Amino acid sequence: MTNILVTGGAGYIGSHACKALAAAGYTPITFDNLVTGWQDAVKFGPFEQGDLLDRAALDQVFAAYQPEAVMHFAALSQVGESMVHPGKYWRNNVVGSLTLIEAAVAAGCNRFVFSSTCATYGDQDNVLLDENCPQDPINAYGASKRAIEDILANYAESDGLESVIFRYFNVAGADPDGDVGEFHQPETHLIPLMLDAIDGKRDALTIFGTDYDTPDGTCIRDYVHICDLVDAHVLGIKWLEEGKGNQIFNLGTGTGFSVREVIDASANVTNRVVPVAEGGRRPGDCTKLVSGSERASRDLGWQPSRSDMKTMIADAWRWHQSGHYDR
Repeated sequence: MTNILVTGGAGYIGSHACKALAAAGYTPITFDNLVTGWQDAVKFGPFEQGDLLDRAALDQVFAAYQPEAVMHFAALSQVGESMVHPGKYWRNNVVGSLTLIEAAVAAGCNRFVFSSTCATYGDQDNVLLDENCPQDPINAYGASKRAIEDILANYAESDGLESVIFRYFNVAGADPDGDVGEFHQPETHLIPLMLDAIDGKRDALTIFGTDYDTPDGTCIRDYVHICDLVDAHVLGIKWLEEGKGNQIFNLGTGTGFSVREVIDASANVTNRVVPVAEGGRRPGDCTKLVSGSERASRDLGWQPSRSDMKTMIADAWRWHQSGHYDR
């Protein structure tokens, strides 16, 4: 079986990607420092604990497993924190990714699937964001991801590194089989925070900003189911195997939901009241981010099947009730 090195494979997205890779006949090799990931989420292939800033550890993993490709998820990803501690994000995300890219190229591993973000686009209101929209990030997290995209482009020119870059929107839901799911400490994502509030694990869900220029005053985001998202990453590996070259794909549904709309949907799915508190805006938050994903559909053959809001919340709620959150 073909080995794929998955950085951040013990995290939310990475663990789901490992399951999808294993189902597609690959062997995912998880490389994770466990700062934000969980070792018990590594269920589908070997685990190597290490840090992206440790070149020697990366060289050892490439030599031991000789992966055909890298699937790179490992990153710090909290927008608010990146505004307060930008150096932490530039060091971990950019320098760590550069170290990984250098190690991959040195090992002759020239296929790279990169987890980027819609945060590279910044705040472009009333625009359906496609891959040709200008990138103008308004926080250090988005800026760090854009910088890594630039590094990949440079290495394509200098060393023939082939990459597929996925800029995705808000990821939600959980594996419907219950093998893996979403758990962060601290938790910052809307749906698990909301389910915590519904379940009495926090007093209320705080809505950060109610005065945005949207119909109900709250931010609007495009949500994509985690299983649909990682299916696209497997298609990205196959894209590179078929020699189709470097490409960038947005991953979203093209439909935006406000925070209040997500709250209403959660109440309907769970048949519970969502306790809510209203707070001020968070630095670095955009008003509206909605994807145009026609390229992924047309060229990659990506067809999301679980990315309706009801299914995403239902899968997340099932995982939430399973007890995996009780740590």
